[in-house]
Amino acid sequence: MTVAADPMADWASSGVVALTGRPDGPPLVPPGLAASRARELSARIFALTAGTAAPVRVDGAALLAERAAFTGHSRRGRTSAGGACRLLSTSDGWAAVSCARPDDPLLLGALIGTELTGDPWPAVEAWLRDHSGAELAERATLLGLAAGPVGPRAAGAALRGAGAAPRVAEAALREACAAPHGPGAALRATGAARPAAPPVPRPVDGMLVVDFSALWAGPLCSHLLGLAGARVVKVETPTRPDGARRGHPGFYRLLHAGHRSVVLDPDTPSGRHALAALVAAADIVVEASRPRALARFGLDAQAAVAAGTTWISITAAGRVSDRIGFGDDVAATAGLVAREPDGTPLFCGDATADPLTGLTAATLALTDPADGTGILHDVAMTDVVAATLDGAPQDPHRPATVARRTGTGWAVETSEGWVPVARPRRREPAGDAPLMGEHTTEVLRGLGIPTA
Repeated sequence: MTVAADPMADWASSGVVALTGRPDGPPLVPPGLAASRARELSARIFALTAGTAAPVRVDGAALLAERAAFTGHSRRGRTSAGGACRLLSTSDGWAAVSCARPDDPLLLGALIGTELTGDPWPAVEAWLRDHSGAELAERATLLGLAAGPVGPRAAGAALRGAGAAPRVAEAALREACAAPHGPGAALRATGAARPAAPPVPRPVDGMLVVDFSALWAGPLCSHLLGLAGARVVKVETPTRPDGARRGHPGFYRLLHAGHRSVVLDPDTPSGRHALAALVAAADIVVEASRPRALARFGLDAQAAVAAGTTWISITAAGRVSDRIGFGDDVAATAGLVAREPDGTPLFCGDATADPLTGLTAATLALTDPADGTGILHDVAMTDVVAATLDGAPQDPHRPATVARRTGTGWAVETSEGWVPVARPRRREPAGDAPLMGEHTTEVLRGLGIPTA
């Protein structure tokens, strides 16, 4: 796989530019290096799997817009491509606010102190005009809302909350992308104590991946590990199925084909025992929950790591933060927005933080500490995105580069000339996704875990 040297060319070919801008205007080029970093990460994944029975060839840049190729989403300006997130003005700038879950209108009402009926957005917009981004971030964290001020990094302290430790995802992502694609040049741990020796590539063929995550970032990580030959078991609870099951069925099949589906109830003794036994049997655990939520399930990441497990923890702002977030609001709060000449921010792509984080997490999972110990990778989505903006040649505060009309399409000027703006493209699912809980008995019995 060839990694393009020009960030503008990577953006143009990714499909993200076609999803960025106002619906009645030209496509815009996002700031930073996210498309280039995604392509470099996919090249890294191929290098890590090239000598195995299941080398993984994907174009990371194209993965950033892949969901839209299934859903048909298009650019919508200050409304996200999927429609669940808005960019709204505050008393001191701009904020991203998501309303994606059934309970979010109720939480938005609590945010502004008004019971909301019907369309919640007019009342939320009016409230935000009189309140700062920092106040929004504080209240949203307390309520469990996915919302916060739009970047740059100066807003980061408000997002992380009091007592949050500094993140190191920026350095880890830069290190991964800058490292040579050879043995020993692995991505290091994120937000955890680094191992005594550098991590080394490892084949995952036949390894057991237990995936507690949902939506896009975590499932993409597990999907890539499955392509590399891992056995993936998706775990859901009876009351909290993966929300992506309500999304486009083709995209869900793409990420989950060939996996096993297990449903366990953590509110029952047998369910909690089975969950603990699954984790004990896992080589790799992928989850996207705050630590206290896992603790309610009786799961302890540190204990699993001490026993030799690789633990991938994906959160909005790191395990020390109570903030929650989804792909669109996380990208915007990290600063990944396209600016109009007057400074108005517009969404870049479709939930770009999700696939970029999934690629990062998969790269982490394909390495192992040289001493064979377990490791916890604390992957903060906000910092993964911010790392693509820090030091980038295009200032995120400047107006975005505008694509030029060329016949029936659009093009972006790069160092090699004008490059057509690609539409989002998709890979075809390799089979059917499992029904929810379809393999519960089979998986537990296969691992010697009691089923009752």
